[in-house]
Amino acid sequence: MPEQSQLFYRFGVALFIGILVGLQREYTYDADDQKSFAGVRTFALIGLVGCSAAFVTELLASPLVFIGVVLTMAVFVGTAYYVTAQRGEIGMTTEVATMVVFLAGALAYHNRLELAVALGVVTTVLLSLKLELHTFAEQISREDILATLKFAIITAIILPVLPNQNYGPPPFDILNPYEIWLMVVLISGISFLGYILFKILGTRRGIGLTGLLGGLASSTATTLSFAQRSQRSQQLAQSFALAILVAWTVMFARIIIEVSAVNSALLDELWLPLALVAAAALAYTAYLYFSPGGGDDEEDVSITNPFELRPAITFGLLYGIILLLAQAAQLYFGDAGVYISSIVSGLADVDAITLSLSELSRSGSLANSVAVRAIVLAAMSNTVVKGALVLSTGSHSLRRTLAPGFVLILAAGIGVFFLL
Repeated sequence: MPEQSQLFYRFGVALFIGILVGLQREYTYDADDQKSFAGVRTFALIGLVGCSAAFVTELLASPLVFIGVVLTMAVFVGTAYYVTAQRGEIGMTTEVATMVVFLAGALAYHNRLELAVALGVVTTVLLSLKLELHTFAEQISREDILATLKFAIITAIILPVLPNQNYGPPPFDILNPYEIWLMVVLISGISFLGYILFKILGTRRGIGLTGLLGGLASSTATTLSFAQRSQRSQQLAQSFALAILVAWTVMFARIIIEVSAVNSALLDELWLPLALVAAAALAYTAYLYFSPGGGDDEEDVSITNPFELRPAITFGLLYGIILLLAQAAQLYFGDAGVYISSIVSGLADVDAITLSLSELSRSGSLANSVAVRAIVLAAMSNTVVKGALVLSTGSHSLRRTLAPGFVLILAAGIGVFFLL
């Protein structure tokens, strides 16, 4: 049995959760000019009932008390749903929220305060995002659902059963099936986050925001999309250049996230060099934004669902091959071989080489300092590819506008490499 001060604190947390959810419900129904069976007072009381039920259950050492209260709550909620359904209001959101608040109150009594508060906050967020979530659901296609389900099922089934060990003599001893597929999940997850944000916020947004979200999903795809559109809308060249530079800057953030997930020790040495290069990109981005005609237009960009099976398997194979080549290059040609393989790999994909070098440095096969330089080179190599896309597919005005920023990023990257 908790002390009295602890007891009051836990009941206070239960009360707070009820008030939080109740305020949201009350605001929503007032805004829609509707009536709800539960507002801020009712939800506050429900939180207290849940906490009290758990307290009395422990006091009497009988679970029947809690079961009885749960059944009573179920009757109240069922009655409320029946009444609202009779009025033609079909939906159980508020009714389900009452049960969540009740159970969160019970968790608060049992000192699961972090979980209880998290449930309250998540419930409030979900209730508040009704319009955005419905919009998101409406924009999802059948292909999106199938692609996501296929990836989720295959990941859930295959990842746990893959052998988590290395095979063969050097350099093949670096290959670990479980860790290779785990990197596929990581990269697809980052890309999917950008895709979800696109779906929630809509694809027609300010060009700067579109570049940000596009960079999270795929900076290369975003670059190509804006470069091609610049041929049709040459008057938007400055805004397109702004979006492309934002997408390129997000690439450096992606690298930092990927390295932090694999090798936090390497991140300690890598974040500053990448931040310096990203700062150079941001400086020219800010110049474009504050110049007349920068960042105020809208443009539609198409981003496809990254949770397709074939691209995921392709990335896994690419990651494994690059991991093997980087290990072999280090083994037979030393640091110079790693640098060359990083430049070549970065031409195709910066994520795979970043994860490969992070894994090699984590396992002790590669010095952190060499890994940092190699990742910087891979990022610059990938930037060169995206710059080439602009030169080959973009309009003359886009090339002219983007060129100073492109040169500035490359100069910063090369300078950082030689200073490391």
